[in-house]
Amino acid sequence: MVTRLDLRGLDPSDLAANLPRPEVDGAAPVEAVRAILDEVRRRGDVAVAELTERFDGVADVDLRVPQADIEAALERTPAPVLEALRVAAANIEAYHRHQRPTDDRFESDGVEVRSLFRPVERAGCYVPGGRALYPSTVLMTAVPALVAGVDAVVLCVPPGPDGHIPDVTLAAAAVAGVHEVYAVGGAQAIAAMAYGTETLAAVDVIVGPGNIFVAIAKREVAGLVGVPSSFAGPSEIVVIADGTDPLTYAAVDVVVQAEHGPHGLAWFVTWDEAVAEQVAAEIEAIVARAPRRADIETTLKAAGMIALVAGPDEAMVVANAIAPEHLQLMTSDNEARVAQVRHAGAVFCGPWSPAAFGDYIAGPSHVLPTNGTARFAQSLTVFDFVKDIHVVTVDAHAFDRLAPHVEALAEAEGLDAHAESARLRRGDR
Repeated sequence: MVTRLDLRGLDPSDLAANLPRPEVDGAAPVEAVRAILDEVRRRGDVAVAELTERFDGVADVDLRVPQADIEAALERTPAPVLEALRVAAANIEAYHRHQRPTDDRFESDGVEVRSLFRPVERAGCYVPGGRALYPSTVLMTAVPALVAGVDAVVLCVPPGPDGHIPDVTLAAAAVAGVHEVYAVGGAQAIAAMAYGTETLAAVDVIVGPGNIFVAIAKREVAGLVGVPSSFAGPSEIVVIADGTDPLTYAAVDVVVQAEHGPHGLAWFVTWDEAVAEQVAAEIEAIVARAPRRADIETTLKAAGMIALVAGPDEAMVVANAIAPEHLQLMTSDNEARVAQVRHAGAVFCGPWSPAAFGDYIAGPSHVLPTNGTARFAQSLTVFDFVKDIHVVTVDAHAFDRLAPHVEALAEAEGLDAHAESARLRRGDR
């Protein structure tokens, strides 16, 4: 079910070149997405309806979900689930309030620069559907936006076979405080939020994970709207363990992310052959009894790896080369391994910190970079919904001191009007 890799003996500088990765892009998906984006841009609601019927198999779906339907779904949601949603929302809000930036001021010898943090007006949150329900993603995208002060938070979710969004997802929207909910998914949802339609006004920022088509669509509209730099696509995990903690925990955490389905990545890395063998057996046993066995097996057969390395340092070289969405550390010295982390979306340490806690309840958003984009990107934060506007004020003495340098640099660049803006003011002094 999983591929075995023996990376022992390889020079650390050669490890990255020997690590297989699932292919999550290519010309065909990009061309398909571009066609969808063009249809929605040109034909608005009509195109969205046709694409929803084509891809989701449901016709005559009301694009916007009435507030009454959202409130009714909240009433129908079982009390334990509703309580869990509220606890998760409170934790997410508390973490992001702690993270929220405040206006500040810098002064240097007559030059004052103030930073004004201002939220965008409309934020679009995409939440997947299909293989599973993701009310947690509603909270993980909408709550940070609301904490940032966004005026209108828009939610797009694919409709189910009955043409409706599941109750638990709508309940999460109510708990989070989402302003607008639309029953549309896939690349057509990204297009609708980016370009706007007769029913759905365009947004300023689009966030949220999705399949390969959603991820490509967000990349295609970046520039027209704000899109966080990470590629939030199929789920990934690298688990590093040495047998210090129960290996069943390590095995199940490999399976957890594989449960999301195709195009993901699930690695187990160790420097102990006996540990590798036991984890392989544990994975087989867990998958055999898993309700979502087909999705798990699809992912593990394509990108499930058990890698043997020479030691903990080499394990971290592998992890950094992969730059995984989730990195799970279950070793005798997790803090030493944390110090070696260069590239990861989120890191989970020890037996009582499974990545599933990050998925639901820990506080930081579970929208994380995938497909190696953790080399330069990070998790979704309040900073994805605010802009830093700087305000510059120069007093007369600072102007006199600095204007000659402005003139010199402007003249060096051949931009005489820039230099003249300083010369004119100097002449009036």
